[in-house]
Amino acid sequence: MAKLTFHGQSTFTVDMDDGTRLVIDPFFDDNPVADIKRAEAGAVDYILCTHGHYDHFVDAIPLARETDATLVSTFEIVSFAETQGITKGHPLHIGGGYDFPFGRAKMTAALHGGQVHGDTTGQFTTVPGGFLLHLDGKRIYHAGDTALLMDMQLLRGKVDVAILPIGDNFTMGPEDAAEAVGFIDPEVVIPMHYNTWPVIEQDPERFRDLVGDRARVEVMNPGDVFAP
Repeated sequence: MAKLTFHGQSTFTVDMDDGTRLVIDPFFDDNPVADIKRAEAGAVDYILCTHGHYDHFVDAIPLARETDATLVSTFEIVSFAETQGITKGHPLHIGGGYDFPFGRAKMTAALHGGQVHGDTTGQFTTVPGGFLLHLDGKRIYHAGDTALLMDMQLLRGKVDVAILPIGDNFTMGPEDAAEAVGFIDPEVVIPMHYNTWPVIEQDPERFRDLVGDRARVEVMNPGDVFAP
């Protein structure tokens, strides 16, 4: 069974039964709430990036260099990484999926900004996304940074664990995230992208109250591990 470890903001590592290791939206060294630094991330086989903003992408290229991991993201982000010397990449795009050795990954729609950190030309600006992952028999949805979308209703019945931003200001706040839970109908929801900086301070227990009996809310602190 895949094990999720939360590292603060939107960063998760996923350890698979066969030893494969994924990192989603790596933000370690400059993350004020992270439990580890990038050098402590260990072996990594795949890096999945929902979009190119600093707090989701800044450690992706260094981590790919250090671990020889394959970067999975939008075509534009993978293309930018290639200009930085990354040779192992797999481009996806919204609505597209691929069967990797670790399981299936499909990119889902998100509504947010498209800047790619490190791209000084603007030519690699892209659309943001999320990931619907099929891992060790579980369906895990990492929404990335997003507003509430009607498209989330298309995920209903297809998600066991939903990982949703609740920080407000840059993404959904607790109320909209609770509405998203109603759209998706997961068994478990994990809040993310909150309490990293004052502007996105939220009380996860309030989010739990807003969700009510629509799903089990699993509040994770940096370093916590959850096995779906």
